[in-house]
Amino acid sequence: MDILILATKNCAHRPILERELKDLDVNYKVKYVEDDPEAMEKYQIRNSPNLVVNEEVVFRASPDASLPTDEELENYLNK
Repeated sequence: MDILILATKNCAHRPILERELKDLDVNYKVKYVEDDPEAMEKYQIRNSPNLVVNEEVVFRASPDASLPTDEELENYLNK
């Protein structure tokens, strides 16, 4: 499973999402949209952070959405 966090460098929520993935012992990569504007277009990123699994955005940040919980992440990743 290929897991990627797409975020801005100043995203305050990225470390929380990283901690949740680490707690679940999940390997992941972080890509900053400032360093890869093509990724921002490819995944239609407007807010940060976003979780991409196998080239599909499975969690898309929005101003009114909260981060997925550990349980939600675990349920999704263990499908």
